[in-house]
Amino acid sequence: QVQLVESGGGLVQPGGSLRLSCAASGFRFSWFAMSWYRQAPGKERELVAHISDAGLQTNYADSVKGRFTISRDNAKNTVYLQMNSLKPEDTAVYYCRYANFWGQGTQVTVSS
Repeated sequence: QVQLVESGGGLVQPGGSLRLSCAASGFRFSWFAMSWYRQAPGKERELVAHISDAGLQTNYADSVKGRFTISRDNAKNTVYLQMNSLKPEDTAVYYCRYANFWGQGTQVTVSS
């Protein structure tokens, strides 16, 4: 059965950094693209970053370009989201996605 488990969220000050991880199982991870989404209070879930199966192609929402980096380690069946220069507007629950499968989400709160 497909499972996606996010971790690494927490409370961080504006300008700080956080690294999210998504551990995947139940499918041939290296064959598929992966994505990170987020959902802020009162807003719809939005795509944050996307990475191709081999990690050679990445795409980012305009709001996070230059600050966030998506990467993957296919040997570990894990996708990462490195978040730098965090802003209060980045506060949201962050989700890992594969096809129509979603993780449980991890809370990121950016606040002083």
